[in-house]
Amino acid sequence: MAVRRLAAEQPESFEFTEKNLAWAKKLIDRYPAGRQASAVIPLLWRAQEQNDGWVSEPAVRYIAELLDMPNIRVLEVATFYTMFQLQPVGKKAHIQVCGTTPCQLRGSEDLIKICKSRIAKHMHEISEDGMFSWEEVECLGACVNAPMVQIFKDTYEDLTEDSFNKLIDDIAAGKEVTPGPQNGRRFAMAEGGQTSLTEIDDDTKGTLPLPHVVDGSEKASHHFAGAAINTGGNDYDGVPTPAEDAVAKVVAAHAAKSAKKDEAPAPAPTPKKAAAKTADKVEKAAKKADEPKPVSKAKPKAAPAETAEVAEKEPALLKKARGGKPDDLKKLKGVGPKLEATLNQLGFFHFDQVAAWGAEEIAWVDSRLKFKGRIERDGWIDQAKILASGEDTEFSKRVEAGEVASSKSED
Repeated sequence: MAVRRLAAEQPESFEFTEKNLAWAKKLIDRYPAGRQASAVIPLLWRAQEQNDGWVSEPAVRYIAELLDMPNIRVLEVATFYTMFQLQPVGKKAHIQVCGTTPCQLRGSEDLIKICKSRIAKHMHEISEDGMFSWEEVECLGACVNAPMVQIFKDTYEDLTEDSFNKLIDDIAAGKEVTPGPQNGRRFAMAEGGQTSLTEIDDDTKGTLPLPHVVDGSEKASHHFAGAAINTGGNDYDGVPTPAEDAVAKVVAAHAAKSAKKDEAPAPAPTPKKAAAKTADKVEKAAKKADEPKPVSKAKPKAAPAETAEVAEKEPALLKKARGGKPDDLKKLKGVGPKLEATLNQLGFFHFDQVAAWGAEEIAWVDSRLKFKGRIERDGWIDQAKILASGEDTEFSKRVEAGEVASSKSED
């Protein structure tokens, strides 16, 4: 990006007009406390419009004070965005010519030649009468309508050498000029006419966008001298809104067309057709009533989890081990010293007690353990039956050999 600096010669001061100041305060109030700096771009834009199309150094300081920002922060915004002009421009028009590839391929170089011959040899120089200036810029966002220029905040598209010369002549003479395509095209519509949304009638007949006079004398109030346009009492009264107006017209036309369809009564059936239709309905209903109802083959739905729970039943408990010698319950996989102590406290000391548990007894014991589900998960019942019969399991052999001191699954 090229270095952008403030102009060498600056006015002594800047302040908003009474109307612009009221607008600025209203805008600032839209932001929460501490976030007023978010209004810096629209305020700079309004200052530029009031100051004949460029942002001065006093304007930067003035806006910084309004927003309680350091001057440098406002200056950073003004110098970063090329939408802000940092030196005086032509009073009637500052013409920005798009020189990016689509516009270049369609003749933007010819437009630049016209600017050099009619306005000034170099960019940012002001014409001898002080009314015009120009610069080449990057993409202005209307590539389908190339080549194009932007004058202040309006774009003029589909230009030729002749139409561009005429545009400059009309602006110089204070005549009405129409933003948008200059070859009769409807916005970005195909030059041959409407190719999509054909069900919507375009009855605007090319009456939009609206023409207005380009003159820098009243840019501060967001309208140009000679424009008798009202956009509905918003903050930008006087700004032509061709796109919004066109959309409103199309929407209204579509709504009217839909309403017309809704209002049209459905054609009444002839007596013969109505009678035949009624007889057919009666016959179908009778057949359906006589048909045997099929037996449902659908699988019964599973009962909810709440109803599927097994009822608890207290197993046979002992107050102490038989003969004062309990079995080593740690031989059951999943039972360590802590869990063995818990089982003893509950009244279980022997393998045959565990082997005798059914579903209801398992539910009773499971509800009293710290980790539910481990009885069935680790297969306590099957292991207990083997151990109660006097045989060993692979796990119990490892416990006896000292390879397993306690069950890791207990932790």
